Amino acid sequence: MNITKLLHTRMRVSNMEQTIAFYRDLLGLEVVEQKVSPRGSHLAFLATPHSEELIELCSFPASGQVTVQEDLVHLAFQVDNLDETIKELQDKQVPITDGPTTSSSGSRFIFIDAPDGYEIELIERPPGVAIV
Repeated sequence: MNITKLLHTRMRVSNMEQTIAFYRDLLGLEVVEQKVSPRGSHLAFLATPHSEELIELCSFPASGQVTVQEDLVHLAFQVDNLDETIKELQDKQVPITDGPTTSSSGSRFIFIDAPDGYEIELIERPPGVAIV
């Protein structure tokens, strides 16, 4: 086996339209495809600027409400300016659930919650820093 790249990550969601609105309208991701799978799952694929990997949202109402345990899964997105991001979130009344925090590398980050309790980490990295 020779894995060559990560293509997408699937996350199951309770309310597809609410979740798409969060990622599209708040975070600026682009919905590149929506479809229904052969077993009846509603799927949406989201693209992040400057990334090849997609986020696949999956809604399958027959399996019930999604409940994500705290600190189980999160997505991390890089932002240009954390202070401006915080102000924009406050203006939109989106609660910051943790941070701002500065890591030992000098990166600064906060967390917000997406629908169903998925955590979203927003990171401002100093020039030349590859990880948090």
